[in-house]
Amino acid sequence: MSLLGAGEIRELAAKLDLKPSKSLGQNFVHDANVCRKIVRTAGVTSTDIALEIGPGLGSLTLAMLEEARSVIAVEIDARLANQLPITATAHTDRAHLLTVINEDALTLKTLPADPTVLVANLPYNVSVPVFLHLLEILPSLRSGVVMVQAEVADRLAAKPNSKEYGIPSLKAAWWADVTGAGSVSRNIFWPQPNVDSKLVAFTRRATPGDDELRKKVFAIIDLAFAQRRKMLRSALSSMYGGSAAAEAILTQAGIDPTLRGESLDIHSFCAIAKLG
Repeated sequence: MSLLGAGEIRELAAKLDLKPSKSLGQNFVHDANVCRKIVRTAGVTSTDIALEIGPGLGSLTLAMLEEARSVIAVEIDARLANQLPITATAHTDRAHLLTVINEDALTLKTLPADPTVLVANLPYNVSVPVFLHLLEILPSLRSGVVMVQAEVADRLAAKPNSKEYGIPSLKAAWWADVTGAGSVSRNIFWPQPNVDSKLVAFTRRATPGDDELRKKVFAIIDLAFAQRRKMLRSALSSMYGGSAAAEAILTQAGIDPTLRGESLDIHSFCAIAKLG
């Protein structure tokens, strides 16, 4: 199978009268080797139903079709969604394994099949909300690799007591173990973005509780990092009716009330929520 190169990317864009949209994060990958590397890093096999968000002109889609049992691609831009099956048919005899859905990933509720692996070049401006939304609504996703802005990747994969650690790190950790999986050159994109990109890999694990607990935990996380330099007893005071009450809850949960949110892992936040 031949994948898309820089020349064909530009030809397709011209054919569609497509001027890449900054608001939709349209930076198209044109390096076949990088696309195949991403699919390998995600561990896509012939038993997988692969999900792609924002396939664009199809570079990564074609690499996924080489390996997966089938591919579901969710594309918000109707022009790109309509073109993708045509491009796939021109490049591979496996185009019948592709399903394209013209929808906003942030409002996605159901899919025609249960995907097992996520491989995506996520738009910079909505990468974290999309990633968390997919983990929430698609429990069948067992693993995957997403390409995101470098600083977002660092936040998603961050561990406690680091400056990158915060809301994205903790909320992603509710569903999965998240790690950095390497950097990506700006040169593989057209148009070339003004920011660096990195890969983030995830492996799903059992959540620490049900959805009711998750909502409580996420509310506490939001408060803890609203002013991240505040001690937890102060940061959570509005939730518990004062810093003394918050301190009592934290002490009961076995947590030093003078710590900041950046010191706690997801299980510590769960311990607080269970007492609140």
